[in-house]
Amino acid sequence: MSDPIPSAPVRVGLIHALDESVVPVHEAFAAEWPEAFYFDLLDTSLAIDRAHAGQLDARMMTRFRSLADYAAGTEGKNGRTQGILFTCSAFGPAIDAVKPHLAIPVLRPTESAFEEAMKLGTAIGLVVTFEPSLNALHTEFEAMAAASGRQLTVRPLFVEGAMAALKAGDGPEHDRLVEQACRQFGAVDGIVLGQFSLARAAPLVRTSTDAPVLTTVGCAVRALKARCEAKHVEHSLLGSERNVS
Repeated sequence: MSDPIPSAPVRVGLIHALDESVVPVHEAFAAEWPEAFYFDLLDTSLAIDRAHAGQLDARMMTRFRSLADYAAGTEGKNGRTQGILFTCSAFGPAIDAVKPHLAIPVLRPTESAFEEAMKLGTAIGLVVTFEPSLNALHTEFEAMAAASGRQLTVRPLFVEGAMAALKAGDGPEHDRLVEQACRQFGAVDGIVLGQFSLARAAPLVRTSTDAPVLTTVGCAVRALKARCEAKHVEHSLLGSERNVS
């Protein structure tokens, strides 16, 4: 039996469009993947310009490619960047357009939570506090379900006023508004808190529902860790085969 392949130091790029996404993803790394080195790229104009345009236009797609190329090209602590996680949920198509151009794992912020949610059942509540994310995530979730051949009813919900409360520094009010809004779902098989900034509300939401509550940030960090580790094993095996030959 061959010896197990040792893990390698990992360098990960985090690309943000909202200030409010930074702390939740840092906390998730501390809990789920503390040995990883991560760095942040923050462009708050992305969310503002996305809301202003009302759609993802060609210029926005180009900006995402530029951000991803920069993140992927950095090298320093733990070597070269080995994975990228985008943290804002309103830009799915722009992120997907980046993936074919890079040889490293690139994740949308919500795809891993959606994959986990589809295993819970057929009725899933989806919560957002950034309104441009609502239709984008609803469409993304249903498309993933259709591609996997699953029957799924997604119940999207925008929590008005919650993001404003969070930006004003009133985290408890944000959490209260989200928890009260989630009571509207009634009987569902699971609830996805569809933005990284919503993770802080998860404990309170869980007090008023029996359904599993998934945070996109926790699911995303675990998934990126698994993909980076798989990539490392793949490269190690290829290296071993070359040495043998």
